Amino acid sequence: VPVVNVSWKLQSDAGLRAINGSEINIRDETTNQSVCEQIHFSVYDMENSKQERWTFSLAVVVEPEHTYNITVFHFPEPDFRDYRIKTQTTVPGCKDPRIKNSQLCQENGSLWNPRIAAALSDKKDLINVEFDSAEHSESYLVSIQSGSVNCSKLIPYLGLIIFCLVNQQENRTRLNVTLGCVSFHLSQYEVTIQPYFIGCKNNCESAKKNITRRQNRITEDSNKYMVTLFCISAPPVTPASADKQQPDVFHVQERKRVLVIYSLDHRLYKNIVLKFSAFLAAKCGTDVVLDLLDSTRLGVLGSIQWLEWHKEQIERSSDKILILCSRGVQAKWRAMCGGKQVFLREDALSPIGDTLTPSLTLLAPYFIRSASFEKYIVAYFDDVCSEEDIPSPFKITVRYKLMKQFEEVFFRILNTEKHEPGRVKQISGLSEDKYHECPSGGALRDAIEAFRKYQLEHPYWFQEELL
Repeated sequence: VPVVNVSWKLQSDAGLRAINGSEINIRDETTNQSVCEQIHFSVYDMENSKQERWTFSLAVVVEPEHTYNITVFHFPEPDFRDYRIKTQTTVPGCKDPRIKNSQLCQENGSLWNPRIAAALSDKKDLINVEFDSAEHSESYLVSIQSGSVNCSKLIPYLGLIIFCLVNQQENRTRLNVTLGCVSFHLSQYEVTIQPYFIGCKNNCESAKKNITRRQNRITEDSNKYMVTLFCISAPPVTPASADKQQPDVFHVQERKRVLVIYSLDHRLYKNIVLKFSAFLAAKCGTDVVLDLLDSTRLGVLGSIQWLEWHKEQIERSSDKILILCSRGVQAKWRAMCGGKQVFLREDALSPIGDTLTPSLTLLAPYFIRSASFEKYIVAYFDDVCSEEDIPSPFKITVRYKLMKQFEEVFFRILNTEKHEPGRVKQISGLSEDKYHECPSGGALRDAIEAFRKYQLEHPYWFQEELL
């Protein structure tokens, strides 16, 4: 993925006695998402042993064509002077040679060169169009247009015969498709190839070529490309004064769906997940997709296919994926990154086994893209889990504490903002001190409390669950 390296030096200032750390805040102007990173250290001399000022750096994953505001300051902050370092940078597009070979850009078609060619068929009312395919696009819309004449075919297309020439050395396939919409009254045509890459999907760059018909022959103009631009709407900025305003009661009008991802850390934690799902369904009117509640279909399809199907359904809607972080999530993530393999007792007892590891394998590449942040919600039960249980890729977005911040989580599920200019919305019975007043909420609170007490009595409970 494209990465921006942020580096800075400590200022040589006789007024500075010591620095205890740094904070780096990076805000995406395009999506209004922010990333905050703190580095803790102790420095009493602004220069190192080589008489050079201390230099720090941080690598940040970024999106092409996004603009970022970067602010750095040190601890403790002085009261008499602003020591903040501020700068702005714009990441180039995927055509830039510095990032065009990245996986992210390739999945958006950065290396695609279609080399369009067109020729008359033996039948005088047909045109053969040839072009090179790309690795990350499985379908293409081939169109011919001239005045009122407009026809197209989608590749792959049932019943359409496509002739393929595979170039083994360059890892590309030459596709040949025939379109029958040529009129002898027209001499100019425009051929358009619209790809559907897995990154940009319906908003990908299309390739065009003009062709001229002269005495039953076709000549070609040079390739020209058209870029289709699209915008991601940013969430509104919350006014500082909104918290002081009288909240308005918000009534849920639309039933939403959420896919819950979690780890089977312990039988008591599994009970928390089940009670939480029941609370979402009974109190909040949410359709919960949970592997424990769909074991029959999951057993038939398999973990990856079951998850992929639900993920595609959610991507085509405004529904969400909720990741519940815990000790097992962090341990299994580290195992995926080359650490010690993890297999828990509940994974062995469950008929569906460990579904978290394939879930992380499938979701992590999509999660790190800022355009995907709105689809994912990261949370943890702070009475039995902690911030340390969150894998590093998930720390680039907002993390919610359950049940303290459940109302904010539910607003995310509803795809609406709690704070609006001049208004703060509230949903009755979802606050930390009210959620347990309903039967499903009371059962959830009891489940959390049972696991909390168990952890106090068994401080090495997680090690005891490892097989």
